[in-house]
Amino acid sequence: MAIQIDTTFDFRSDTPAGKDPDSHSPTLRQYHRMLWSKPLPSGPLFDLVTSTPRVYIHHNSSLGEFFLSSDAVVPTFTRESRLSHIIRGISPERLEAFLRMSYTIGGMMLFPGNRVGRKMTINGARGFHPRIKDRFDFTVECIRRHYLREWSPLEGVLERYATFFRLFEDFRGYVEFFLLQDLVTEDYSTVKFFTPFEAFHSSPPLPSSTESYLDYMYLAEDFIDARNRRIQRFAQGLG
Repeated sequence: MAIQIDTTFDFRSDTPAGKDPDSHSPTLRQYHRMLWSKPLPSGPLFDLVTSTPRVYIHHNSSLGEFFLSSDAVVPTFTRESRLSHIIRGISPERLEAFLRMSYTIGGMMLFPGNRVGRKMTINGARGFHPRIKDRFDFTVECIRRHYLREWSPLEGVLERYATFFRLFEDFRGYVEFFLLQDLVTEDYSTVKFFTPFEAFHSSPPLPSSTESYLDYMYLAEDFIDARNRRIQRFAQGLG
C-alpha cells in the first residue's frame, strides 16, 4: 500500500521559529512513523506510534520497548568555527541549497532517544566525539563494526543500545530496513565515505580545505538524493 511522502519537503518549513525540526516538525514525525513501521528482517512488525506522552516515537511489544528520536544526520558544518575560513569562500545560496537538502527525509534517521545509565545517546555521542563530529558515513562505519564486534569510537554507546540493533539481525538488515543501500557497496562490506577514509585515528572528520569541503558536500548531496529516490520508490510500493 502506497504512503504519501514528499521527498522534497524541507522540515524547517513547518517548524516553529527557533525550534529544532528533529523534535518540532510534525511532518517529519509522521514521515518517520509511516516509513519505519514495517516488518523487521525476522518478520515481526516494528509498529511505531506517536501517541505516547512525552515520547517522540514509541514501540512496545514482545520485541522490547524502544523510545526513538529523530536526527538530521548530514551536517553542513556551517557553524563549525574551525571551518569558517572555508565556509566564507562558498556562496550563501550554495550553502543554503545544501542545508535545504539535508533537511529532507533522505537526511533523517531514527535512533534510540532514551538515556541509558545517564550516559549520552547515540545522537549526542556521535555529535560530541572528535573522531565522528556528527558525520553519518563515519557513524554507519561504527554501526558496521558493531555488528562485526570490532572496535570503533562509538563502541560503548552502540553497545548500550545493542537490543535496538539486534532487531535488524545484521548490518545488511539494518541498511536495508532504513534504506541506506546508497551509502554502502553492493556486498554491504564497505561504507562509501564522503571524504577519504583509512582509519578513525588518521582520517579527520572535518574537511581541511575548500576543495575537500566541496567534495564532501557533493558526495553527501548525492547520497541524500539517492536515498530520497529510494524512499520515494518504497513509499509508492515499488520496493
